[in-house]
Amino acid sequence: MAKQNLKDQENEQEKKVVETVSRTEEFFDKNKSAVYIFIIALLVIGVAVLCYHKFYYQPKKAEAMEQMFPAENNFRSQEYKLALNGDGNVLGFEQIIKEYGAKGGKSVYFYAGICELKLGNYQEAVSYLKKYTGKDPILAARATACIGDAYVGLKKYGEALTYFEKAASKADNIFAATYLLKAGVVCEEMGKTDKALSFYKEIKDKYPQSVEGYDIDKYISRIESSTASK
Repeated sequence: MAKQNLKDQENEQEKKVVETVSRTEEFFDKNKSAVYIFIIALLVIGVAVLCYHKFYYQPKKAEAMEQMFPAENNFRSQEYKLALNGDGNVLGFEQIIKEYGAKGGKSVYFYAGICELKLGNYQEAVSYLKKYTGKDPILAARATACIGDAYVGLKKYGEALTYFEKAASKADNIFAATYLLKAGVVCEEMGKTDKALSFYKEIKDKYPQSVEGYDIDKYISRIESSTASK
Protein backbone atom coordinates (compact mmCIF):
# COMPACT_ATOMS: atom_id res chain seq x y z
CA MET A 1 0.00 0.00 0.00
CA ALA A 2 2.86 2.40 0.91
CA LYS A 3 4.60 1.55 -2.38
CA GLN A 4 1.43 2.31 -4.31
CA ASN A 5 1.05 5.70 -2.59
CA LEU A 6 4.68 6.56 -3.38
CA LYS A 7 4.19 5.60 -7.00
CA ASP A 8 1.01 7.70 -7.19
CA GLN A 9 2.91 10.69 -5.76
CA GLU A 10 5.70 10.25 -8.31
CA ASN A 11 3.16 10.06 -11.12
CA GLU A 12 1.42 13.19 -9.84
CA GLN A 13 4.72 15.11 -9.67
CA GLU A 14 5.67 13.97 -13.16
CA LYS A 15 2.27 15.09 -14.42
CA LYS A 16 2.77 18.54 -12.87
CA VAL A 17 6.21 18.86 -14.46
CA VAL A 18 4.79 17.95 -17.86
CA GLU A 19 1.98 20.50 -17.42
CA THR A 20 4.45 23.22 -16.42
CA VAL A 21 6.67 22.53 -19.43
CA SER A 22 3.63 22.49 -21.66
CA ARG A 23 2.40 25.83 -20.36
CA THR A 24 5.89 27.33 -20.81
CA GLU A 25 6.05 26.11 -24.41
CA GLU A 26 2.56 27.43 -25.04
CA PHE A 27 3.47 30.85 -23.59
CA PHE A 28 6.62 30.99 -25.73
CA ASP A 29 4.71 30.02 -28.87
CA LYS A 30 2.11 32.70 -28.26
CA ASN A 31 4.64 35.42 -27.33
CA LYS A 32 7.58 34.41 -29.48
CA SER A 33 7.88 37.80 -31.18
CA ALA A 34 7.72 39.72 -27.88
CA VAL A 35 10.37 37.47 -26.31
CA TYR A 36 12.71 37.94 -29.27
CA ILE A 37 12.19 41.71 -29.18
CA PHE A 38 12.94 41.76 -25.44
CA ILE A 39 16.16 39.78 -25.91
CA ILE A 40 17.26 42.00 -28.80
CA ALA A 41 16.46 45.12 -26.74
CA LEU A 42 18.63 43.84 -23.88
CA LEU A 43 21.49 43.18 -26.30
CA VAL A 44 21.14 46.64 -27.84
CA ILE A 45 21.13 48.29 -24.40
CA GLY A 46 24.18 46.26 -23.35
CA VAL A 47 26.10 47.23 -26.48
CA ALA A 48 25.06 50.88 -26.07
CA VAL A 49 26.30 50.94 -22.45
CA LEU A 50 29.63 49.39 -23.47
CA CYS A 51 30.05 51.86 -26.34
CA TYR A 52 29.18 54.81 -24.09
CA HIS A 53 31.69 53.70 -21.47
CA LYS A 54 34.49 52.96 -23.95
CA PHE A 55 34.07 55.70 -26.52
CA TYR A 56 32.63 58.58 -24.42
CA TYR A 57 32.99 58.17 -20.66
CA GLN A 58 36.57 56.85 -20.55
CA PRO A 59 37.98 59.48 -22.99
CA LYS A 60 36.12 62.23 -21.10
CA LYS A 61 37.47 60.91 -17.80
CA ALA A 62 41.03 60.90 -19.16
CA GLU A 63 40.52 64.41 -20.54
CA ALA A 64 39.14 65.66 -17.21
CA MET A 65 42.04 64.17 -15.26
CA GLU A 66 44.50 65.82 -17.66
CA GLN A 67 42.79 69.19 -17.10
CA MET A 68 43.01 68.68 -13.33
CA PHE A 69 46.82 68.63 -13.21
CA PRO A 70 47.52 72.34 -13.86
CA ALA A 71 44.61 73.39 -11.64
CA GLU A 72 45.96 71.22 -8.81
CA ASN A 73 49.45 72.67 -9.27
CA ASN A 74 48.02 76.19 -9.00
CA PHE A 75 46.13 75.13 -5.88
CA ARG A 76 49.30 73.77 -4.26
CA SER A 77 51.01 77.06 -5.09
CA GLN A 78 48.17 78.82 -3.24
CA GLU A 79 47.11 80.56 -6.45
CA TYR A 80 43.48 80.03 -5.49
CA LYS A 81 41.88 82.44 -7.95
CA LEU A 82 43.87 80.98 -10.83
CA ALA A 83 43.17 77.42 -9.67
CA LEU A 84 39.44 78.16 -9.54
CA ASN A 85 38.97 80.21 -12.69
CA GLY A 86 41.86 79.25 -14.97
CA ASP A 87 43.61 81.76 -17.19
CA GLY A 88 42.38 81.05 -20.71
CA ASN A 89 45.19 78.60 -21.38
CA VAL A 90 44.30 76.08 -18.68
CA LEU A 91 40.94 75.39 -17.08
CA GLY A 92 40.16 76.09 -13.46
CA PHE A 93 38.13 73.86 -11.18
CA GLU A 94 34.95 75.82 -11.90
CA GLN A 95 35.17 75.18 -15.65
CA ILE A 96 36.21 71.57 -15.11
CA ILE A 97 33.09 70.98 -13.03
CA LYS A 98 30.86 72.64 -15.64
CA GLU A 99 32.36 70.63 -18.49
CA TYR A 100 33.17 67.29 -16.89
CA GLY A 101 31.37 67.11 -13.56
CA ALA A 102 33.28 64.72 -11.30
CA LYS A 103 34.73 62.61 -14.13
CA GLY A 104 38.23 63.71 -13.11
CA GLY A 105 37.58 62.71 -9.50
CA LYS A 106 35.32 63.83 -6.67
CA SER A 107 38.17 65.90 -5.27
CA VAL A 108 37.33 68.61 -7.84
CA TYR A 109 34.50 69.74 -5.51
CA PHE A 110 36.88 69.77 -2.55
CA TYR A 111 39.44 71.90 -4.40
CA ALA A 112 36.81 74.31 -5.74
CA GLY A 113 35.30 74.68 -2.27
CA ILE A 114 38.63 75.45 -0.63
CA CYS A 115 39.42 78.01 -3.35
CA GLU A 116 36.09 79.76 -2.78
CA LEU A 117 36.69 79.70 0.97
CA LYS A 118 40.15 81.25 0.62
CA LEU A 119 38.71 83.92 -1.68
CA GLY A 120 36.02 84.80 0.87
CA ASN A 121 33.13 83.44 -1.19
CA TYR A 122 31.60 81.55 1.70
CA GLN A 123 28.23 80.51 0.28
CA GLU A 124 29.87 79.18 -2.88
CA ALA A 125 32.37 77.32 -0.71
CA VAL A 126 29.55 75.61 1.19
CA SER A 127 27.84 74.64 -2.07
CA TYR A 128 30.96 72.97 -3.50
CA LEU A 129 32.13 71.32 -0.29
CA LYS A 130 28.75 69.72 0.36
CA LYS A 131 29.06 67.99 -3.02
CA TYR A 132 32.34 66.38 -2.03
CA THR A 133 31.69 62.71 -1.22
CA GLY A 134 35.19 61.27 -1.22
CA LYS A 135 35.87 58.29 1.03
CA ASP A 136 39.27 59.40 2.33
CA PRO A 137 38.53 60.03 6.04
CA ILE A 138 41.10 62.81 6.46
CA LEU A 139 39.89 64.77 3.43
CA ALA A 140 36.25 64.12 4.34
CA ALA A 141 36.87 65.54 7.83
CA ARG A 142 38.73 68.53 6.43
CA ALA A 143 35.95 69.25 3.93
CA THR A 144 33.42 69.11 6.76
CA ALA A 145 35.50 71.49 8.89
CA CYS A 146 35.89 73.87 5.96
CA ILE A 147 32.10 74.03 5.68
CA GLY A 148 32.20 75.10 9.32
CA ASP A 149 34.78 77.77 8.46
CA ALA A 150 32.54 79.06 5.68
CA TYR A 151 29.60 79.29 8.08
CA VAL A 152 31.79 81.25 10.49
CA GLY A 153 32.49 83.63 7.61
CA LEU A 154 28.73 83.92 7.13
CA LYS A 155 28.35 84.44 10.90
CA LYS A 156 26.11 81.38 11.11
CA TYR A 157 27.73 80.06 14.25
CA GLY A 158 25.18 77.36 15.05
CA GLU A 159 25.73 75.71 11.66
CA ALA A 160 29.48 76.16 12.02
CA LEU A 161 29.50 74.38 15.38
CA THR A 162 27.57 71.45 13.94
CA TYR A 163 30.12 70.95 11.18
CA PHE A 164 33.15 71.32 13.48
CA GLU A 165 31.70 68.63 15.73
CA LYS A 166 31.06 66.38 12.73
CA ALA A 167 34.61 66.94 11.50
CA ALA A 168 36.07 66.03 14.89
CA SER A 169 34.04 62.82 15.04
CA LYS A 170 35.06 61.89 11.49
CA ALA A 171 38.75 62.53 12.07
CA ASP A 172 39.20 60.69 15.38
CA ASN A 173 42.94 61.43 15.21
CA ILE A 174 45.30 64.30 15.99
CA PHE A 175 43.55 66.44 13.36
CA ALA A 176 40.45 66.28 15.53
CA ALA A 177 42.14 68.65 17.98
CA THR A 178 42.04 71.43 15.37
CA TYR A 179 38.33 70.93 14.82
CA LEU A 180 37.57 70.73 18.54
CA LEU A 181 39.43 74.00 19.09
CA LYS A 182 37.37 75.65 16.33
CA ALA A 183 34.22 74.28 17.98
CA GLY A 184 35.30 75.74 21.32
CA VAL A 185 36.05 79.17 19.88
CA VAL A 186 32.64 79.23 18.16
CA CYS A 187 30.97 78.26 21.44
CA GLU A 188 32.66 81.17 23.17
CA GLU A 189 31.46 83.46 20.41
CA MET A 190 27.94 82.17 21.09
CA GLY A 191 28.32 82.64 24.84
CA LYS A 192 28.32 78.89 25.52
CA THR A 193 31.40 78.87 27.73
CA ASP A 194 30.56 75.58 29.47
CA LYS A 195 30.41 73.78 26.17
CA ALA A 196 33.57 75.51 24.96
CA LEU A 197 35.34 74.32 28.13
CA SER A 198 34.25 70.74 27.45
CA PHE A 199 35.83 70.89 23.97
CA TYR A 200 39.08 72.33 25.36
CA LYS A 201 39.27 69.66 28.05
CA GLU A 202 38.67 66.98 25.43
CA ILE A 203 41.71 68.26 23.56
CA LYS A 204 43.76 68.19 26.77
CA ASP A 205 42.64 64.62 27.60
CA LYS A 206 42.73 63.02 24.15
CA TYR A 207 45.26 64.99 22.13
CA PRO A 208 47.86 66.46 24.53
CA GLN A 209 50.65 65.97 21.94
CA SER A 210 48.87 68.00 19.26
CA VAL A 211 49.83 71.60 18.46
CA GLU A 212 46.52 72.67 20.01
CA GLY A 213 47.20 70.50 23.05
CA TYR A 214 50.37 72.40 23.95
CA ASP A 215 48.49 75.69 24.28
CA ILE A 216 45.11 74.45 25.45
CA ASP A 217 45.71 75.25 29.13
CA LYS A 218 45.47 78.98 28.44
CA TYR A 219 42.01 78.50 26.89
CA ILE A 220 40.89 76.41 29.86
CA SER A 221 42.37 78.85 32.40
CA ARG A 222 40.73 81.83 30.74
CA ILE A 223 37.26 80.32 30.98
CA GLU A 224 37.74 78.93 34.51
CA SER A 225 39.10 82.28 35.74
CA SER A 226 36.23 84.13 34.15
CA THR A 227 33.71 81.74 35.71
CA ALA A 228 35.34 81.97 39.16
CA SER A 229 35.27 85.76 39.14
CA LYS A 230 31.52 85.89 38.59
